[in-house]
Amino acid sequence: MKIAYFYQDESEKDYFSKSLESFEFDFIEGSIKDNPEYKNEEAEVLSIFVDSDIDASVMDRFPNLKFIATRSTGFDHVDLEEAKKRGITVSNVPAYGENTVAEFTFALLLTLSRKIYNSYDRIREEGSFSQEGLKGFDLMNKTMGIVGVGNIGRHSIRMAKGFGMKVIAFDVHKDEDFAKEVGFEYVEFDELLQTSDIISLHVPLNPHTQHLINKKNISKIKKGAYLINTSRGEVVETEALVEALEKGILAGAGLDVLEEESFMGHEVDLLSEEHPNPDALKTVLQNQYLIDHPQVVITPHNAFNTVEAIERIFATTVDNLNSFESGQIVNVVGLKE
Repeated sequence: MKIAYFYQDESEKDYFSKSLESFEFDFIEGSIKDNPEYKNEEAEVLSIFVDSDIDASVMDRFPNLKFIATRSTGFDHVDLEEAKKRGITVSNVPAYGENTVAEFTFALLLTLSRKIYNSYDRIREEGSFSQEGLKGFDLMNKTMGIVGVGNIGRHSIRMAKGFGMKVIAFDVHKDEDFAKEVGFEYVEFDELLQTSDIISLHVPLNPHTQHLINKKNISKIKKGAYLINTSRGEVVETEALVEALEKGILAGAGLDVLEEESFMGHEVDLLSEEHPNPDALKTVLQNQYLIDHPQVVITPHNAFNTVEAIERIFATTVDNLNSFESGQIVNVVGLKE
C-alpha cells in the first residue's frame, strides 16, 4: 500500500518504515504548503500534521486517495465534507498530550508573570543583571478562567489548583462531579471574561468556537488580565487581540498559536494574483505586531512537542494505518459515504 507521508523530523522516516513494512512510503519533507507542486497519483494514504491544510484542491493531487491520517488531535485543517464526498476516511490521534499542553500553558504563563524572557534577553543582549522593570506577580490567589474543560482543560485546572489559584471555568458540557472533586466553579462566559486574572483557552476549533473571543466581547475582559492560547489561533479574533493590547485591556498574552499561522513565512503566497487573500494578509501583518509586542510571548505551535507526546503520536498513527489496512479503522473523524 502506497502512502505519501509529510514529515517534520528525520526520525519519523526510520520509525514508520520499520513499523509499517507492508507500506510503500514516499516521504516528503515539510508540509503541503511547503510542497505546492507535489502530487501522487498512486498513493492511497496521506499522512500529515496540523501544518498541512487539506482541501479539494489538495485532494485533486491525490486521485487514488482513500485514507487521511492526521498525526494530531485537531482535524480542522482537513475538509471533512469534501473527504466524505470523495469516499475518503479520516483518522486522528485523539489523545497524546493532555498533560503536555497543560504544562506548556503554565510555561507561557510563568514566562509572562515573572518576566522570564525579559530577564533572559537583558542578560544576553546587555550583560546587565539589573532587576529594574522585572517585578512580576504571584499566581497564588489569582483567578484563572479555563475555557473548555476537556482533557487538557482538566489537567490545567489541577495544575492551577496546585499553584494555589482560584479556578473558574466555562464549558457547554458541565461536569459538576469533577468540579466538586477538584474545587472549582462553572460560570457563564461573560462572567469568566470579567473576573479572571488569567484566561486560558482549551477548546477545539469549530463553527461555535471560531472567534470565541472577538471585537464584541473582548472589552468585557477584566482590565490588566492575561490571555493564554494553546488551542487554535482562530479561536481569538486577531484584530480584537491587538486592540485589547493597545488599549491596555490585556496586560499581555502567551500564544502558542496564531490565526493564519500557516501563512507565516509564506506571506508571498497571499500576494499572488491567482489566490489573493487580503483578509489573511491583514491578519499576518497583525501577527507581526504581536510578535514584536514586548508583553506578548509567541511560540511556534510547540505545546505538544515533547519526547513522550511524540512517542504517543507515532504509536497511535501506526495503529491507525494498520487498522486501515486491515479494514477495521479506528479513531475515525471523517466517514465514507
